[in-house]
Amino acid sequence: TTDEDFRLRIAPYLPKNDEIVSDFLALCRYKHGKGYADSSSFQNLACSITDHEKSEFLFKFNRLFYLAIPPSIFRDAAMMIKSFAMADEKEGSWTRLVIEKPFGRDSESFEKLNASISNIFSESNIFRIDHYLGKEMVQNLMILRFGNTMFERIWSRDDIQSVTLTFKEDFGTEGRGGYFDKFGIIRDVIQNHLLQVLTLVAMEPPPRFCGPDGGDLVRDAKVQVLKSINSITIDDCVIGQYDGYKDDPGVPDDSVTPTYACVKISVNNPRWHGVPFILKAGKALDERKAEIRIQFKDIPAASFMFGSEVPRNELVLRMQPHEAIWLRTNVKSPGFSNEPVRSDLEINYDTTFPGNFNPDAYTRLILDVLRGNHATFVRADELKVSWDIFTPLLHNIEKQKMDVAVYKQGSRGPTQADEFIKQYYTYTN
Repeated sequence: TTDEDFRLRIAPYLPKNDEIVSDFLALCRYKHGKGYADSSSFQNLACSITDHEKSEFLFKFNRLFYLAIPPSIFRDAAMMIKSFAMADEKEGSWTRLVIEKPFGRDSESFEKLNASISNIFSESNIFRIDHYLGKEMVQNLMILRFGNTMFERIWSRDDIQSVTLTFKEDFGTEGRGGYFDKFGIIRDVIQNHLLQVLTLVAMEPPPRFCGPDGGDLVRDAKVQVLKSINSITIDDCVIGQYDGYKDDPGVPDDSVTPTYACVKISVNNPRWHGVPFILKAGKALDERKAEIRIQFKDIPAASFMFGSEVPRNELVLRMQPHEAIWLRTNVKSPGFSNEPVRSDLEINYDTTFPGNFNPDAYTRLILDVLRGNHATFVRADELKVSWDIFTPLLHNIEKQKMDVAVYKQGSRGPTQADEFIKQYYTYTN
């Protein structure tokens, strides 16, 4: 593959702006190596990078390496970069690594993987990417919570009945079943994406979000939430598998890997004691969406006052598709009736901010790496505690070959999950 072959391959995925795309493609180079542990390949890569830097006639260059490779070879690549391809730190330059999940399969495998990298690069130069932390609505949680007096004052067990985090896909594994079966929906979505969102919903306000120490202050607050969560047991969840999943190539006939899971989590601290956090994720469901739904408690004596049931208020943040925020309130029914009816106060980003550039999650996160902003990346101690929360459940499912509820493709998921959720959440239509 030549540089030009590489450019032709990626060009169809770029925006249709000839001038910008042409300038970007001119910067793209392709370098082939024999392997991730091959020293000569990395020496050649380093020489190519140095030649390019010299051609720019500048004295300071930073180097960012994005390791979109299997975790089993993270250490080899990191060792070769450390040995041959580092930027010149004497000139004040930096070298940073971006690492893609999966960050292990359980507590033990994570600790081994993390040790293999942290012995080579310091935590300040490692950026573990979780693209959910780059989503507009997830990043908006900070401003919504701590930038509005009305929300932070009611953001606790005193006023909140439940918090539900939902991830739904309307398609199955579609030929990737053999790969997916090694991980399952809990590892793929709940233990990382949704649990990260939970920490932002539940954390205490950090002293600062910005500045050189802002990243660690935010992550310190997130770790305190995770340390308040007990390990999940099978009684805390419902797991399911869609009908036809085992027909996908590579999926064993006796697979118990969940394609759906609904987990109830308790955050055991004074702010959240007694409030259920419900994390739902599944494939081959009735729609595609990801949202944060905060349901508030019943209005005291409302049914006596108005002579009818009054729906609970809700605050909903839709992460995808079409980012939006809506507050479900109750108003008087139009006309002669005094019956309370629900009405939504909605902010739709497509219409409220027309013409504003809203970059995708990876664009935001790569820019954060370049800026050295760690707040939107996952620290090692966060991952250690999050794996400790889910590892006992994952081992029980796999070692005991637990039964999984079968659900139809295109449905809401297992009917057992609806019954499970009703213990903690009241549906409002």
